[in-house]
Amino acid sequence: MKLIDMNLKDFADEVESLSPAPGGGSCSAYSSLVGICLSRMMANLSFGKKKYELNEENIKLEVKTSFEALKEIKDEMLSLVDKDTEAFNEVVKAMKMPKETDEEKALRKDAIDNATWQSIDVPHRVAVLSLEAMKKMYPIYKYGNENALTDVGVGYLMCATGAEGAILNVKINLGSVMDIERAKKLELECNQLLSEVTNLKNEVLVSIHDRLKI
Repeated sequence: MKLIDMNLKDFADEVESLSPAPGGGSCSAYSSLVGICLSRMMANLSFGKKKYELNEENIKLEVKTSFEALKEIKDEMLSLVDKDTEAFNEVVKAMKMPKETDEEKALRKDAIDNATWQSIDVPHRVAVLSLEAMKKMYPIYKYGNENALTDVGVGYLMCATGAEGAILNVKINLGSVMDIERAKKLELECNQLLSEVTNLKNEVLVSIHDRLKI
């Protein structure tokens, strides 16, 4: 059964089981997925409301465009919950390949390296999409229903957690690949991405705390 088809209890039980997957990678994708859904909830709670409809048409168009873009990101993020675990399983499969002869050792080494890159590419995509989602969420946060302000705040926190968690999963695998230059380049990219995620999260959360002051 796919992870995304499980109920919450079964998913939680699967995470805590003896199996190393699903682990932090799939949970990072799921964290960002929920964060995206919270922002779309805020939008849904805004559309048609009298106060929101008083906004200028260009603002409402911006919110609607973000809302629709987030649906596309949500759909891809949903698939990444399972893809992360599938990528890990491919690494395990490659490690179990025979290694008696030199040819078998070479084939196994290449298979492990290819599978490891897949285990890097999936969480990297999660991190990239998480940041993209956080940017798309901004108009919804700015102009959306005030009653859902804390919901979108949690959405930002969950997307930021998803992004950083995914980057941790990228980094733990970078030390196992053969192409060191490619690994170093991706590490730098991840550090820059994380900095952008952190700055945007902090900007929004500081503003939300200010707006919630009594």
